[in-house]
Amino acid sequence: MNEKPRRSKPTQNRRPPAAPVRKPAAPSSGKRVTLPRALSKLGFCSRTQAEDLIRAGQVSVNGRTVTDTEAWIDLDTAKLAVDGREVAAEAPVYLMLNKPRGLVTTRHDPEGRPTVFDCLKGHDHTHLSPVGRLDKASEGLLLFTNDTQFANALLDPETHVPKTYHVQIDTLVDDEMLKVMTKGIEKDGETLKARRAIKLREGEKNSWLEIELDEGKNRHIRRMLEVLDIGTLRLIRVAIGDLVLGDLDKGAVRALSEAELDGLRVQSAAAPKR
Repeated sequence: MNEKPRRSKPTQNRRPPAAPVRKPAAPSSGKRVTLPRALSKLGFCSRTQAEDLIRAGQVSVNGRTVTDTEAWIDLDTAKLAVDGREVAAEAPVYLMLNKPRGLVTTRHDPEGRPTVFDCLKGHDHTHLSPVGRLDKASEGLLLFTNDTQFANALLDPETHVPKTYHVQIDTLVDDEMLKVMTKGIEKDGETLKARRAIKLREGEKNSWLEIELDEGKNRHIRRMLEVLDIGTLRLIRVAIGDLVLGDLDKGAVRALSEAELDGLRVQSAAAPKR
């Protein structure tokens, strides 16, 4: 029995299989960072400001202008310059301020209001940034540093470094109010919760509370109290972790001690992840 020869399928319309798309290899660990991150880590400016400088052609690496904001460099070997002036790591600075009421936590305010940087006159605060924020009506402990790694560790929501506030409210407090605060309150799709809330003292018509947070949402305490129809008369941050405001005068600034720095570093590194 003769078999019919098999016909081969036409190949002219066949398409070769697509080559797999390869993503660029991740940079090796160590001091390899993006150029905006490098300028930020060196304390020269923020990452957003660095991106603007890079796009404008004002930044060079090893003598060559770089305009790519995603370029990777090695902090140990690369020589960076902005407008021809070398950028070197600055000595780290860590300051604490007793913020007065009425100041906004920004370097430049478009409305011309006084800012927290007005309190830093006499200090070289060109490359300093506040660690977190206190709104205009709030007072108390506010940190400044040019060490972005230190700041990010304290602000990271995963580290849960507690912040403690003394809050004067426009009513007398009862145990049920305090329980609700620690249980959590829903507001605008968020759960606002105090890690701890206790009564410090009370007068005829108002009370002072101590409220501890392990996260920092926008106007966290004020919004939480608003849900309970409680007005906030004063709000003072008195501690970050074990670092306390103490008797620092209103509007005064001082450097953190090595012991205080070590304590904050330990707390931000050892805080339990949830």
